[in-house]
Amino acid sequence: MKMKIEVIMTHGRKVSRTFLGNAFEAIKACGMHGKVVVVNDLQAILKYGIKSTPTLVINGVVVIAGNLLSQDEIIKALQQHLSSFTS
Repeated sequence: MKMKIEVIMTHGRKVSRTFLGNAFEAIKACGMHGKVVVVNDLQAILKYGIKSTPTLVINGVVVIAGNLLSQDEIIKALQQHLSSFTS
């Protein structure tokens, strides 16, 4: 299934870069398809009401915010939210 995937992060933070890599791998492992867009624009961040980064947003649903999760933890979060991505 093709999805809108956004990784919201701050420039240059090692935590954000690590999260981005973990998110890419988790998305692939779950068989999800779509263009992953890295967002660091303040207006976009405010649109979602996010108070901390890094954040993973899929089809407009904030899945993870403010935590550096491992690939396996991101996979679990994606699986828990799968129905909201496709509805």
